[in-house]
Amino acid sequence: MTDASLIAVGGENLIDYVNRDGVATAYPGGSPFNVAMALGRQGAQVVYISPVSTDEWGEMLAGTLIAAGVTLTGARRPEPTTMARVTVTDGIPDYAFEREGTAERMVSDEALRDALPAEAIAVHTGSLTLTGGADAEVWEAFLAGCYHAGRTVSLDPNVRLSVVRDPESYRARLLRMSERCHLFKLSDEDLEALFPDRPQAAAIADLRALTSARLVVLTMGSAGVRAWLGETEVRQAAVPVANLADTVGAGDTFTATLLAGLAQAGRLTPQGLERLEPERLAALLHRAATASSLNCAREGCDPPHRAEIDAGLERERMSS
Repeated sequence: MTDASLIAVGGENLIDYVNRDGVATAYPGGSPFNVAMALGRQGAQVVYISPVSTDEWGEMLAGTLIAAGVTLTGARRPEPTTMARVTVTDGIPDYAFEREGTAERMVSDEALRDALPAEAIAVHTGSLTLTGGADAEVWEAFLAGCYHAGRTVSLDPNVRLSVVRDPESYRARLLRMSERCHLFKLSDEDLEALFPDRPQAAAIADLRALTSARLVVLTMGSAGVRAWLGETEVRQAAVPVANLADTVGAGDTFTATLLAGLAQAGRLTPQGLERLEPERLAALLHRAATASSLNCAREGCDPPHRAEIDAGLERERMSS
């Protein structure tokens, strides 16, 4: 890819301290961090604009991104690294977070603008970054500025109601942000959390009526993917996981693969999304689902490289 495809990613970086059957292992993580890593592994041009701690865990995080081919443009800060305590039961993770006063939250509009290269065509964020506090307000304003400046804004809310003190304000923020984005990707669980007590069909209709996004993507686990490109709906089946390890980072891998595919196709701009064909979108969604499946066969968030995704798709073709 060329510099015309440069993607900026920002948001939390943290250590997933994962407990499986009493055995604890530390992994680098955080939803936007995972997206940046997955993009880098697929050969995308990607910069990470959030601060990273200079402590021991921060060194691990920075090193992981750099090894994946990600350029760090955010500050290195002395504050500690955010920690996530993760308990995995039957492959499904449950999270508790320690984020007070941590490095990734030390953001300002000026610092984010300084970290954002002028040539970046798209900015992606979501997850804990938007849950509350002064940093969430900074991110909302910053993304609105990117939207009005003509950059593609990609949002994956990755809703975390369990760590939110004010759910109504949190939902209101995410829905406001949906009015100033071009790509809105969420899971069926996210949708339910954003529109509680609404049937899925009604919640989808509510979201589509509200959002400015040209592309809305709803992942539904084993039930597959639904996407709306303007008024056109595209559906894709899930890709089975041969040997499930866990689902950590599955959604982030999906998001990154979709972003990488759009960038490679020259469709990751507001104008490009307007030209996106349903047939091309279907192929990109299937590729993203394949990448997500490969990630789920490995412990923790361990996104596949581009060659691994290509090989997985070839195996599917040969077996069909």
